[in-house]
Amino acid sequence: MINYMCIDNLEYMRTLPDNYYDLAVADPEQGKKMHGGKQYSCKVKQKNGSSTRVTGTFYEKGDWDNKPATPEYFKELFRVSRHQIIWGCQYYHMNFGQGRIIWDKVNAGSNQYDCEIAYTSLTDRTVLFRYMWRGMMQGKSIKEGHIQQGNKKLNEKKNHPTQKPSALYKWQFMVFDIPKHWKIFDPNLGSGSHGIACFEMGYSLDACEIDPVQIKKAQTWLDQESEKKDLNLKLFTA
Repeated sequence: MINYMCIDNLEYMRTLPDNYYDLAVADPEQGKKMHGGKQYSCKVKQKNGSSTRVTGTFYEKGDWDNKPATPEYFKELFRVSRHQIIWGCQYYHMNFGQGRIIWDKVNAGSNQYDCEIAYTSLTDRTVLFRYMWRGMMQGKSIKEGHIQQGNKKLNEKKNHPTQKPSALYKWQFMVFDIPKHWKIFDPNLGSGSHGIACFEMGYSLDACEIDPVQIKKAQTWLDQESEKKDLNLKLFTA
């Protein structure tokens, strides 16, 4: 079951008992003002080898990324979950454990970040995932994430300035062999790509999102994927 809640994540976590969730997957505020409204100008390489300059604005301007997540947020997150994956761990003055995930976004030559880093309690090693995520240039598949998807119609539509691909979350479930019965929590739903991954792979998810406009976008995406699945099942059994 995928359960989206339009509620402040800290208020919600305060109501929970210890270790209520098996796994929390979080992408909290980093205080880098990545909430939209920024102007950009960059060169995009075309398939024929030529380059073109693209300019525009990243989404409507928000105000939710003015400050990094608070110590109380992390205290509650660790209290209510047995295991964690926390993206952007390098931006917080926290004594995280040893485990790390490196997401190589295959962005060499662009003005975007080359990679993103997460802390995870699921291992004491550093694991690497290569998946292209550069505007319209997206990875072909989880196994061939370093190769560009040729059919742009298959690209994942972006509806949030800090959106991560659903393929990233699916890979996390696979590489760490997450049991299907685990209760999973996302305190920062955002685009809803985590919900799409859970839905498609058969996991249950509770997720918080305080922005009513954004949670509606995430729910609409989930409903669309659910309708596609129902249609495919009907066609298969017809």
